[in-house]
Amino acid sequence: MFAKKKVIVAWSGGKESALALHEFQKNGDCEILALLTTLTKDYDRISMHGVRRVLLEEQASSLGFPLEKVFISKNATSEEYESEMQKILEKYQMAGVSYVVFGDVFLEDVRKYREEKLSKIGMKGIFPIWKRDTTELAHTFINLGFKSIITCVDSNCLGKIFVGRAFDKRFLSELPSGVDPCGENGEFHSFVYDGPIFQKGIRYIKGGIVLRDNRFYYCDLIPARDGMALTPLSKSAII
Repeated sequence: MFAKKKVIVAWSGGKESALALHEFQKNGDCEILALLTTLTKDYDRISMHGVRRVLLEEQASSLGFPLEKVFISKNATSEEYESEMQKILEKYQMAGVSYVVFGDVFLEDVRKYREEKLSKIGMKGIFPIWKRDTTELAHTFINLGFKSIITCVDSNCLGKIFVGRAFDKRFLSELPSGVDPCGENGEFHSFVYDGPIFQKGIRYIKGGIVLRDNRFYYCDLIPARDGMALTPLSKSAII
């Protein structure tokens, strides 16, 4: 009997991570040791996505995997990011992990960067949804029953009205031409709160919307607790 291949999954909490994990889990000959997420320690949130750490932890718990957090500063240089990431990867390599699963779709320079960094420590990348048509991917995500909310938009690409919205077919139909349906160019980021790979949905309340760096609109997501007193407005927003 062959031992299962040990892997970790690069997890942003968003759509492509969820789809990549869903696709990868169809391959039964691998053992997932952890989800790997980068957080900005100054904000205690997922980097770029702006989601609170506690919601990320609820995601990992619902998915049934340990969570490995990589903390970087808000103005982290490439050197800081690479140094912190390498420490974690080397730890898993010592535990027998040889592969990292990514949700990248078509950015060649990003894939090359990942593969080059991994090769330096004797690891390889796995890209389950690579080169899939992003329109098809977006609709597949929705049709599979995944549910997510847009937590960040780049105002150079999209208006404020797109942040805090459900990622659904109406959202896709209203995207301006030139914006990738999966936001693969960084046009928007999301938080997945339910779907076929989750044991239970993640409950939250939509908070305020803020503009950061004079460019990125973020919608805060507040963890919802049993018995929490909700205003009429937030009742309509609870998931």
